[in-house]
Amino acid sequence: MSSEEQLLICAQEGNCSRVQRLLQSRVDQSISLNINCRSRSKASAGWTPLHLACYCDDVVEELLKAGADVNVQNNMGDTPLHKAAATGRKAVVLLLLRYDACANIINGTAQIPKDVTEDDEIITMLEAAERREERRQEEKLLEAAREGDVSTLSKLLGRRQAPDIHCKDLVGNTPLHCAAYRGQKQCVLKLLKSGANSSIRNKNDQTAYDLARDDELRQILAAYYKKRFEGPLWKSSRFLGWRSHWIVIEDGTISWYPRRTCKTIHTCINTVISCTCIDTTQWQQCRGSPFQTIQCNSYSTRHCTQEQIMVDEEGGDSMAMGSLTHALQAASACQQKLESEVSIFLSMVKNEENHGKTPGSLSSIHSLMYVCVCVFICLYVGLSLQVWSLRLEQEVGKNKALTEALQTLASERDELKQSLFKGRRSPTLSTLTEDDFYDALSESESELSVSGFLSVASHSCEEDEGRDTPLSSSLRCPSTLRGPTGMSGEGSHGNQPAQCNGVKKRRNSLPAPMFSKNDVSIWSILKKCIGMELSKITMPVAFNEPLSFLQRLTEYMEHTYLIHQANTSSDSVERMKCVAAFAVSAVASQWERTGKPFNPLLGETYELIREDLGFRWISEQVSHHPPVSAFYAEGLEEDFVFHGSIYPKLKFWGKSVEAEPKGVMTLELPKYNEAYTWTNPTCCVHNIIVGQLWIEQYGNVEVINHKTGEKCCLTFKPCGIFGKELHKVEGYILDKSKKKLCAIYGKWTECLYTVDPNTFDVHKKAEKKNAEEKKGNKQSNVNEEPEEMPLPDAETVQVIPSSELIWRIAPRPENSAKFYAFTTFAMHLNELEKGMEGVLPPTDCRLRPDIRAMENGDIDLASAEKKRLEEKQRLARKNRAKSDDEWKIRWFHQGPNPHNKAQDWLYSKGYWDRNYTQLPDIY
Repeated sequence: MSSEEQLLICAQEGNCSRVQRLLQSRVDQSISLNINCRSRSKASAGWTPLHLACYCDDVVEELLKAGADVNVQNNMGDTPLHKAAATGRKAVVLLLLRYDACANIINGTAQIPKDVTEDDEIITMLEAAERREERRQEEKLLEAAREGDVSTLSKLLGRRQAPDIHCKDLVGNTPLHCAAYRGQKQCVLKLLKSGANSSIRNKNDQTAYDLARDDELRQILAAYYKKRFEGPLWKSSRFLGWRSHWIVIEDGTISWYPRRTCKTIHTCINTVISCTCIDTTQWQQCRGSPFQTIQCNSYSTRHCTQEQIMVDEEGGDSMAMGSLTHALQAASACQQKLESEVSIFLSMVKNEENHGKTPGSLSSIHSLMYVCVCVFICLYVGLSLQVWSLRLEQEVGKNKALTEALQTLASERDELKQSLFKGRRSPTLSTLTEDDFYDALSESESELSVSGFLSVASHSCEEDEGRDTPLSSSLRCPSTLRGPTGMSGEGSHGNQPAQCNGVKKRRNSLPAPMFSKNDVSIWSILKKCIGMELSKITMPVAFNEPLSFLQRLTEYMEHTYLIHQANTSSDSVERMKCVAAFAVSAVASQWERTGKPFNPLLGETYELIREDLGFRWISEQVSHHPPVSAFYAEGLEEDFVFHGSIYPKLKFWGKSVEAEPKGVMTLELPKYNEAYTWTNPTCCVHNIIVGQLWIEQYGNVEVINHKTGEKCCLTFKPCGIFGKELHKVEGYILDKSKKKLCAIYGKWTECLYTVDPNTFDVHKKAEKKNAEEKKGNKQSNVNEEPEEMPLPDAETVQVIPSSELIWRIAPRPENSAKFYAFTTFAMHLNELEKGMEGVLPPTDCRLRPDIRAMENGDIDLASAEKKRLEEKQRLARKNRAKSDDEWKIRWFHQGPNPHNKAQDWLYSKGYWDRNYTQLPDIY
């Protein structure tokens, strides 16, 4: 083993005594040792002993004393200071800084040492070192300017991280001031060429021009003196009319900003360079005719920072360059002629006998100058007009092609939708809920709702009649065996009969089928709303489905059998499997649901008692701006509690809308004293304007058991370019020490399986290897574009051997396509049995007139009632604002979640006492 390898190993192990002996042998010249040698191992390739020793300050100090390079970089660009900062070694960081380690070196990921640490104390030390280094460089720059050291000055200004050229000393003098009062002409020229501002004043209100020692320096500084003009200016806009801007004219550049306080490059609206400022006190000859003034002082917009003139690649560049070459050749000839005339003029001035001819020569020179300028301006203006004409023709053609393409896409989309309903429906394709807007908008503010994007549910136990498990049999008990009394300390229904929304025989269809949307398209609506705010566009009722978002939210409980199955499991891992499946199945109802639910009115409620499924549910719209819906469900045998709230956060990405459902879902199992919390995945809606609408769920969902510390980390995979990952869900159940207990995989539109994690990992590796082999065999088809909506695999989930089924979605009813693609559970949600009106509160969704009218097939009445409710809610909000009355939420209150301490909406109890006095009249 060589001495360098021994040094690397000892430095990595922190063997200080062994390192000292090796370094002493190096001093004694008994061995040949490169103290900055680099490691060749795969894990630490390119690391020096100082990199490896960053965990031990004693070894670092010995290496630094021996002359190790403190700023040496490894293959990734990291210095020892990067490594010490990343590992949080404060003593090592301080030691390296003491040996002049540079805190501004950037590594291969464009990070300085301060960026790789989270320790506040280390960050403070590194920032102090940065400031010290910056001040040291500034002092060197000031000293070089005073002493006239041009080489040092050029070296400092040419560095990648050059010091501030406008740094100041104690009296406020910049390097330009120092060079001026010392008479350092070369330094003055170098500073001016590097961008030094000659108009800066010191603490005595003196510029560099005022401190110049001789006239020659004053002439140089005067030539670089930058005049600055700024002030307000009114500018007209086609859509916004006259608006005030703050205009700044400096050094031939005009810039305008929205306000005087926003004079930064990020807020600059536009910048035009190469303009001319006229001082009428010095140039009286410019005050000629208006046409002459415009010609002499015209400016060019070729170098504007916005909307630069870009010639099309199809020959435009060659034409522009050719014309510009001719213009430059003509200007060069004029310049040569001008120089010859100037030389003649100088010889005439020296010769006294030709003094009488001087005025004529001056006039000739002046005329020639004027001709040269006019020729150049004409050539340049002609070139600009050609470029602008070509650009205009191209833009007109593009606009025409885009308009035709949009019209074609809109018509094709309508035809595809019509054929979709006539043809065979594929159970693996996923469409989406429409984009959603507030139904009731105030005049002062309007917000976009995404209720349609965040609907939740799948199939109920009733749809699993083919699977007669003991659990499902126990849930089909007659209503006389279970009742809603004795829950959460609340009373019964009083003398009134129990609510009949849990009857055995329920409807299996709606009163009227859905309306055809083939005659209405989103594009036909949006193209009439050009110039309007997107949140103020009201979508027709034809795009809705006869459910409120509170009812769509209730579809969470369609898979209550998973909660009961978790209660019957004695193993915490088995319970976690059921809870994870319950969380995934919540988004399954979005498959093929193209209609959007009605947005709940403020104070709107919904209740549901399902004795066959063993739960009762209450939800309320607790906020309208932003839209927040809170819910609370409990088992009829006090075997579980499920509560939470949902409020979406929108992001627009051009053709798609991303909805992030904020809010925490909480499931409590009192039998085991366990509580589970999770959040929903992100929902993305594609082809909002034109094309086939489709939806995908992606993101990470972490289900946490707060008692045992176990977690289920699920990943909803995005579809990717070719749609191979569409609808897929994969993840692991981990124990408290993050050990994998089992794997979960499947599709949120079909089913979920569980399998041993080692078997799953082996299967994924083999799948990845096969995919790479197929990719290598299909290199010729790499450039083929995927379809607009990625199609999932024709087969269902590929089942890994020894897998266990957790959950599977049941097929929807045969008439589902006629009734808004509803599941059987969804068809029961708005059913109004006889006697319900006397039991339900007046704010229940079943009593909402616009939803009821749409369910009955009266689209005109539904549209009129929807408009009436919007106006009524808007008027009620105005009246509350005038009287300073605050809206009182009846059944929920805001407070910390008892399990994760996050802010949440908690159930206030008392709903099932049936005391519905003092409820608002919202319908």
